[in-house]
Amino acid sequence: MTTWKAPEIDRRHEPLVADERTMLEGWLDYHRDTLLHKCAGLTAEQLRTASVEPSDLSLLGLVLHMTDVERSWFRQRFAGQDLPDLFDYDNDNDADFHAAAVADAEAALAAFRTEVDLARKATEGRSLDDTFTLTRSDGHRTFSLRWVYVHMIEEYARHNGHADLIRERIDGVTGD
Repeated sequence: MTTWKAPEIDRRHEPLVADERTMLEGWLDYHRDTLLHKCAGLTAEQLRTASVEPSDLSLLGLVLHMTDVERSWFRQRFAGQDLPDLFDYDNDNDADFHAAAVADAEAALAAFRTEVDLARKATEGRSLDDTFTLTRSDGHRTFSLRWVYVHMIEEYARHNGHADLIRERIDGVTGD
């Protein structure tokens, strides 16, 4: 029996010269690919390996989290699609991270790729200046699609730093 391992990825590089939309999408794709690159070649059990006690943050947890973040910002909020949440946050604010303990790693990586594709479709043909309004604890706030792209790049950059450290702990692999 062959042990499943996360597939290798041909990571795209960020654009060096481009218009604003291409630059934002390029950097976001680079960071999406970087998260998958950090998972490549690892078994499901390795993907569940926690960073360091007492944290239970894992690469699989990061994949689950970013799957939910893609769905939330692009499809539910920006595109206004009426979709159920992927995780039950009513009793656990970190339900996406905690789900890694029992999640099917292969299915989780496939779901991530699907959400990324659906996020692209949700923004296709839309202006960076298109907006949506959310009611939050601090009142009504209006966001642009441009803001979502910048936020997502920041979110991935932060979590890819975590992913780099977790990967190094698992098997010593380092790098960007």
